[in-house]
Amino acid sequence: MQEVTARPDTTLQLRPKSEKRKHELRKRLWRNKWLYVMLLPGVLYFIIFKYLPMYGLVISFQDYKPYQGIFGSEWVGLEHFRRLFTEPEFFNILWNTIVLFALNLFIYFPVPIILAMMLNELRGNFFKRLFQTLVYLPHFMSWVIIVSISYVMVTMDGGIINELLVYFGMEKINFLLSPGWFRPMYIIQVIWREAGWGTIIYLAAIAAIDPGLYEAARMDGAGRMRQIWHITLPAIRGVIITLFILKIGHVLDLGFEHVYLLLNSMNRQVAEIIDTYVYTAGLRQGQFSYSTAIGFFKSIIGLIMVMLVNRISKKMGEEGVY
Repeated sequence: MQEVTARPDTTLQLRPKSEKRKHELRKRLWRNKWLYVMLLPGVLYFIIFKYLPMYGLVISFQDYKPYQGIFGSEWVGLEHFRRLFTEPEFFNILWNTIVLFALNLFIYFPVPIILAMMLNELRGNFFKRLFQTLVYLPHFMSWVIIVSISYVMVTMDGGIINELLVYFGMEKINFLLSPGWFRPMYIIQVIWREAGWGTIIYLAAIAAIDPGLYEAARMDGAGRMRQIWHITLPAIRGVIITLFILKIGHVLDLGFEHVYLLLNSMNRQVAEIIDTYVYTAGLRQGQFSYSTAIGFFKSIIGLIMVMLVNRISKKMGEEGVY
């Protein structure tokens, strides 16, 4: 007969370690309890308004009827997605969205970086705070106010811009109804409202740079521009790349309100984007499943772009977002 050897009971050996870890975790949670309390509103916000509504994406695969509900509506599979890619006007709307995003990426995105470096160069505290307040202020105004102020300035009936054109012997321009002027007006308003607010993160990153680096550069004879190019920009490169990756995630998500306020029947050919199209198809025409499929498509493209750019940045030696 073979001798049976009893295996040592490892449960008794592992239990004290697991209990010790739990005890340490409880101590850590209790020690940082107020940090978690402050974190709680943000977590609840994302759970309630970002994660729970994702359940509603299921209606993009249904012929959703509000009176039948999600569980009672007919399942149609990928029908709405097939319609999306066969809709004649969809590709024009997609192109308009990509063009406006490109303007945001290549014109607006560098502006907060440049503005932050300019603010950092101001020496007087009074003027620095005054200028910061002035550039932050537009962010706290709604798009309705921003577009209304622009309307008053560019309208053909007494607008200051057109009055100046007439004063210098030129003809008035109908900025509001001209398709060619929609995109310049859009990006100018974005820069006006958001550029100052966008400097906050960059100023925080610049403030963390060791002042000794600038002192050493001055001793070597480097001017302000060389200090910015060889010290400031390399030091905040990680922040720039992180924000760039997050910006890429909004490739098809430009926001509804701003474009909708500028949209009219004369510039619709260049101004209609995915967000305004979803509003028209979903809320005004009641095509809930179709508009949900468009939003789903938009989110998937954003996710893919973030993952792709993040992977490229890691291959280039940067940290990336995750």
